[in-house]
Amino acid sequence: MRKILDCIIVVAIIAAAGYVFYLKKMNTKAPEPAINPAEVFSIEVLKSKAEKLSESAYMEQPTNLPDEVKNLSYDQHRDIRFKREEGPWYKQRKPFEIQFFHLGSLFQSPVLINEIVDGKVVPLNYKPEYFDFGKNHISPEALKNLGFAGFRLHAKLNSPTYYDELVAFLGASYFRALAKGQKYGLSARGLAIDTALQSGEEFPVFKEFWIERPTPKSKNIKIYALLDSKSVAGAYKFVLTPGSNTTMDVEAYLYPRKAITKLGVAPLTSMYLFGENTKNRFDDHRPEVHDSDGLLIHNGNDEWLWRPLDNSRYLRISSFEDFNPKGFGLMQRDHNPWHYLDFEAEYEKRPSVWVQPLEDWGKGVVQLVEIPSIQEIHDNIVAYWIPDEKIEPGKEYVFKYRLNWCQQVPEDNGLAKIRDTYTGIGGVSGMLETEKRKFVINFDKQKGIKKAIEDKRVTAEVSTSEGKIKGIHLMYNPLTKGATIYTDFVPNGKTAELRAVLKRDGKNASEVWSYQWLP
Repeated sequence: MRKILDCIIVVAIIAAAGYVFYLKKMNTKAPEPAINPAEVFSIEVLKSKAEKLSESAYMEQPTNLPDEVKNLSYDQHRDIRFKREEGPWYKQRKPFEIQFFHLGSLFQSPVLINEIVDGKVVPLNYKPEYFDFGKNHISPEALKNLGFAGFRLHAKLNSPTYYDELVAFLGASYFRALAKGQKYGLSARGLAIDTALQSGEEFPVFKEFWIERPTPKSKNIKIYALLDSKSVAGAYKFVLTPGSNTTMDVEAYLYPRKAITKLGVAPLTSMYLFGENTKNRFDDHRPEVHDSDGLLIHNGNDEWLWRPLDNSRYLRISSFEDFNPKGFGLMQRDHNPWHYLDFEAEYEKRPSVWVQPLEDWGKGVVQLVEIPSIQEIHDNIVAYWIPDEKIEPGKEYVFKYRLNWCQQVPEDNGLAKIRDTYTGIGGVSGMLETEKRKFVINFDKQKGIKKAIEDKRVTAEVSTSEGKIKGIHLMYNPLTKGATIYTDFVPNGKTAELRAVLKRDGKNASEVWSYQWLP
């Protein structure tokens, strides 16, 4: 079973992406705060600091770690726990509590963390007394003025008496959050740069945070961050509201240092090892292993597309051109524990994340990257928006969007939703296995769908860009109480884009199933 990463939230991401930023040799000069305590804080001040930062040469994130912390193994680092009672908001009757992550192991570079109190900046300084070092033999005298690796916020998410972990910021620009009843799964990032390019990916970092101190009546909490990398500096504002659908309203103000080849906005990172459509590749006692099972897109033409995730032997990059997208996200639709049979990982409780632009984003593409993987500890799925506009230095680029950490998309589109996709040889047909594939597409429960299928008021439409579709059969599924499409695909040796949709009166009655076949 998968080892649960309850505190260290980005180890899988770092391993999957080849991220070695924290393992490089860095200078030892202590980081300087971007905004001094004497200054009044505002997003405009932070934007000004980020723009000024972009006009100077990039400096690698510093470290001042003693060897006894720097050389900790993963398990030794996990053994260091923050003492809740040392938290600055502990027992203050606030709706949120803050706790900190310790430096060491993969996390070599300190980030600065501040409170905003009455508009003024109050630094939250490191003390070794804040932590229980477990079985590690570490002298507190060697850890003075060390700094933090990151932080997490807790709230009364599932109970009026207990502070559950709500969100964590740890490692580069990674963060992840939870809604009611969920367990940590996929992550979001502040920014993705040059993902899946041969030149190599660049990992921007949140180098400093400012957190507005909540009042006893606060319904949400505001977090600000300064982003920095070789290519860009940026100012971020997050407004986090916990609930059954935990929302994060994000404002990103970007100031490039140089032209950027590939800018990934609102990036999401997840894990897909195998599911119904890839189960033949893994000898595993569990039926499925994934944090997300599909990419959902609501495009500017008001069409809803569902792309089942895959884990093939080759890198897949799928680009969906769009103009003013209405939303996209990596979803975990399958919430049935019988489909996972993993009572430690509990993949059925992993959140979906739905990205809603809060303004027009213009022309661009939603891109999905699927990286081959043989282990569930590696996050191998990335999705983001790439603007068509050229990203050049000397300009400000603004992106505003909402992240919904949820089970399903907050809005109901009234269309039949795709539950799952199965594929295989499909029985004896006189063809070789490599010459034909059967696809079975199941839709969710819909009232009156059985009679509508019998009366042919609902039909199935299936097409492919390459190869041939051999037969389309639409049936009522007595188990799902919805429709099921059976279709055979004969490839011709070329990459093919397959599409399937239910039609009623000439209009889409379901999401559009979109699948990429690689020869």
